[in-house]
Amino acid sequence: MYRAFPGWTRAVGRNGGMGHRMDRHGLHEASVGGAAADGEVDAALRAVSSAVLAVTRHLSVHEVLQVIVRAAARLLDARHAALGVPDEEGSFAEFVVEGVSEEEWDAIGPLPRQHGMLAAMLRDNAPKRLEDIRREPEFEGWPVAHPVLKDFLGVPIRDGEDVLGILFLANRRRHEGRPRGFTAEDQELLTLFAAHAAIAMTNARLYEHNRELTVVAERNRLARELHDAVAQKLFSLRLTAQAAAALAERDPARAVRELEQVERLAAEALAELRAVIFELRPADLADGLVASLRKHVEVLDRAYETEVRFTADHAVTLAEEQEAVLFRIAQEALHNALRHAAARSVEVRLGVRAGVPTGGTAVLEVADDGTGFEPPVNGSADGSAAESQGGGLGLASMRDRAESVGAALSIDAAPGCGTVVRLEVPL
Repeated sequence: MYRAFPGWTRAVGRNGGMGHRMDRHGLHEASVGGAAADGEVDAALRAVSSAVLAVTRHLSVHEVLQVIVRAAARLLDARHAALGVPDEEGSFAEFVVEGVSEEEWDAIGPLPRQHGMLAAMLRDNAPKRLEDIRREPEFEGWPVAHPVLKDFLGVPIRDGEDVLGILFLANRRRHEGRPRGFTAEDQELLTLFAAHAAIAMTNARLYEHNRELTVVAERNRLARELHDAVAQKLFSLRLTAQAAAALAERDPARAVRELEQVERLAAEALAELRAVIFELRPADLADGLVASLRKHVEVLDRAYETEVRFTADHAVTLAEEQEAVLFRIAQEALHNALRHAAARSVEVRLGVRAGVPTGGTAVLEVADDGTGFEPPVNGSADGSAAESQGGGLGLASMRDRAESVGAALSIDAAPGCGTVVRLEVPL
C-alpha cells in the first residue's frame, strides 16, 4: 500500500533539459556523473549526500524531490527521470520530472493519473527493469506529446511497507563499451539510492510539518497577547468611560479624574496594539543581524516605559539562517522580559568569543532586571514551568530554534533576580 503525505501541494516540477539552471542552495551538488563500473559506489554516495544535504539546508519538500530526481538521472546517465508521490484520489500530489522542457510539458497536459505502468508499479511495489517499455501491456494512456521512452527502470521509494513514491528512469545514454539499457547492477544501485531518498523525503516532510506547527503556535501566542494585553485594557477603558458618564452631573471633579484614566488606558492599549502589530511583521534582515536588532530594540524602547539597550560587536558574521534564528530568539526573549518580567531595563548584547581550534563563538544575550522565575530542570522536554511565568512560545520552542542551527541555548534565572537568555553559535 502507499501513503500519501497530507499537506503536500499539488504541483509539478518541470525542469528543463540536462543543462537546466540549478538552485543556488546546493542543487548543483546533485551532479554525480555517470556510474562507471569502478565508481558506482562513490557515485551513489555522492547522489545520496546531495539529497540529504538538501534536507539539512531546510529546502522545501518539492525542492528535495527535485534534488532526488536530478541526482538519480545523473547517477545512471538517463535522459529522462521522474518521481511521483501518489495521493488518495487516484492521482499524484507531486510529480517532478527531469529531461522535459517547458514547451514539452505544456504540450503533455495535466498531471498523470495512477494508470498503466504507474499504477502497476504502485500495485506491485517492486522494481521494474524493461528493455522497451512500449512492448509492455501496461504501456497505455501516454500523451501523444510525451517524449518517446524505450529502456526503463523504475523502483518504489518505501518507508517500511508504505510506498512514498515511485522513481523511474528512461533512455539511458549510450556509450561505447557499455551495455544498452539498464543492467541488474543499475537496478541494485537505484534501489539503494531510493532507500536513502525515502529518508530524505520523510525528513523534509517532518521539517515542513514542524514549521506549520510553529506558525500555529505563533498565532496562538498573538491571540493570547491580544486578549491579555489589548482586550482587557479596552474592557477597563469602557468601564471607566461609563463611570465617568455616570459621575458627570453628580461629581464633575471625579468624572474628570475618570476621564484622565480613560486617556491613560487608551494610550496603553494603543501602545500594546502597536507592539503586537510590530511583532507580526516578518524579520527584515537585509541589512544584517546587527542593524536589524538595533532597529528592533529602538522601536521597543520607544513603545515601552522599560529602558531597552543594545550593544554589539560589528565583527559578527553569520549565515543567513543563523541570523534569522538569533533574531527570533532575541525577539521572544525581549517579549517575555517586557510583557511578563516587570523589568526596569533590558539589555541585548551580541558579540564574539574567541576560540581555539575553532573560529570562535557568536554569543547573544538578553538580560533583564525583572522578577525572574524558577527555570525548569536542565533537559526538560517542555519547559512548561518557565512558560507558565514567561508566557509566549516558552523555552521549548526557543531551544528547538537554537538546535536547528547547531546553537546552544541557556537560561540563567531565579525568582527576584532577573533573567539572562544566552545563545551560543559556533562560527
